[in-house]
Amino acid sequence: MAAEDGRGEKEGADAAAARKAKRQGGFRTMPFILANDFCDRLASVGFTSNLITYLTLQLHLPLVHASNIITNYNGTANLTPLVGGLIADSFAGRFWTIAVGSAVYQIGMVCLTLSAALPSLHPPPCAKHAADCRRASSYQIAVLYLSLLCTSIGTGGTRPCTVAFGADQLELSAAHGRRGARPKWSFFNLYFFAVELAKLTAVTAVVYIQENVGWGWGLGVPTIAMLAAVIAFISGYSLYVRMPPGGSPMVRLAQVAVAAFKKRKAAVSDPSLLYQDKKLDAGISTAGRLLHTDQLKFFDKAAIVTDGDVLPSGQPRPWRLSTVHRVEELKSIIRILPICAAGIILVTSSSHNHSFAIQQARTMDRAITPRFKIPPASMFIFTNLAMLLTLALYDRVLVRVLRRFTGRPSGITHLQRTGVGLAIAMLSNAVAAVVERRRRSVAAASGLLDAPKGTLPMSVFWLVPQFAIHGVANAFMDVGRMEFLYDQAPESMRSMAAALYWLTFSIGSYLGTLLVTIVHAKTQRSGQWLPDNLNRGKLDNYYWLVVALEVVNLVYFFICVKYYTFKPLETVGGEEEVELYHGNGTDAAAKKQGGSFK
Repeated sequence: MAAEDGRGEKEGADAAAARKAKRQGGFRTMPFILANDFCDRLASVGFTSNLITYLTLQLHLPLVHASNIITNYNGTANLTPLVGGLIADSFAGRFWTIAVGSAVYQIGMVCLTLSAALPSLHPPPCAKHAADCRRASSYQIAVLYLSLLCTSIGTGGTRPCTVAFGADQLELSAAHGRRGARPKWSFFNLYFFAVELAKLTAVTAVVYIQENVGWGWGLGVPTIAMLAAVIAFISGYSLYVRMPPGGSPMVRLAQVAVAAFKKRKAAVSDPSLLYQDKKLDAGISTAGRLLHTDQLKFFDKAAIVTDGDVLPSGQPRPWRLSTVHRVEELKSIIRILPICAAGIILVTSSSHNHSFAIQQARTMDRAITPRFKIPPASMFIFTNLAMLLTLALYDRVLVRVLRRFTGRPSGITHLQRTGVGLAIAMLSNAVAAVVERRRRSVAAASGLLDAPKGTLPMSVFWLVPQFAIHGVANAFMDVGRMEFLYDQAPESMRSMAAALYWLTFSIGSYLGTLLVTIVHAKTQRSGQWLPDNLNRGKLDNYYWLVVALEVVNLVYFFICVKYYTFKPLETVGGEEEVELYHGNGTDAAAKKQGGSFK
């Protein structure tokens, strides 16, 4: 009788848990998550898109110095997500990491707004027709750096977790059989659509306020938006699926590496004899365990059972013995890294859009009407519009057409989508080089080579193609890379995988700083490519250099894709499934394992 009561209580608890799971997650959580990210991006893009103007015209910094501040800031802001992702996956969980990160970001935005609003925190305006202006003092620069540091730290909490947290809501609600749950690939399109809508608002309304009302309000509006982001996100607390953290993924990866090294002289005779423990891996494999692959066989040694590897209680010694699932986690991360690295040069090649391209626009005819000029930073509107239109067209038209030929729900694979974007990005910089050569020839013909603050008789809309093509490229590259990382990363490391996405932005931004510094130093004597007066420079040569780097990067990407092996996954029901996107030699391996293909 007691046993029956116990079973009844357990069944009741399970039923209650199932009802709670059905009440949480799903598409109804998207307004809260996407509203948070919309306001977050409105805040970040609202000041970064026009930061070059603030640094050069308000703080009176030289162009190269200002450009390097921007790329260094972008590098730091995209490096901290690696730490934030690790914290989320290890012990804090994604919800609290996003909430705390948003609050720290808010502090940074408040400090940045005060630095623009208080006269003591920025230099006085330039006198009319003055050749030299008073530069910002060390104290004023320190306040700027402190503000940027706080926003960088806050970004570390939001960027690696928001997209994974949103995808969790739909993935787990689909797992519980919720009707109307959208496929993950549709969520990623929706996520980036919301991001671009926020950017579009920032480069129009916010930049207009900065240019025509003042920087106090121009930075105050993004600060208010960030406060709204925090409120929107926390208000949906009761609706969210909050996956518990699975322990430090870095520790697990280190345990596999150490165990494999300790057994480096051991031989793997039969992969089927490697150590498995479903109960031990249950918390980090809710969607299914990773199956053994034939790549990176050295790490298989960590799953060889030897004397002393297992405690009397039956538990393995984690620094001596790892399960196949944990070994494959490490293999998955290692396989992802070369694909991620292809994004580094991509970021480096586009880092000039926030500096040199804006300065180009400032020298051109920006008049829309006799009384209105388009702000230079608002040229990003064409990048945002192009990306929004491409995302909508891709999701609603192109996917349906491609699906008929490929049979895949997403139309084409994540890596194919990324490759298309990389190729389009090269065209953007090639067009930029041609337009810059034309702009400089107009300056020479108009006698304005030595008038950097003069307005050339050349419409700023000549720059539209390079901005628009870049937006189309982003619609393919950014979404494709994020989809790939979320899909191929171990489920317990998805925040870290998203952090890898942002890490490429970090390294690419720092590399952009290095590239600009080297080019500026090496061309000092032979004719500067990047002087403060672009009319006397050779910016088009810099663009062609970037195109050459992109060609090399595209070849590298194709090589990585050719040899990439997709992770094989055993689903909860016991059926083995392999997500396979390219005929790159993995078909045979998957069939050998008895897999079916999604």
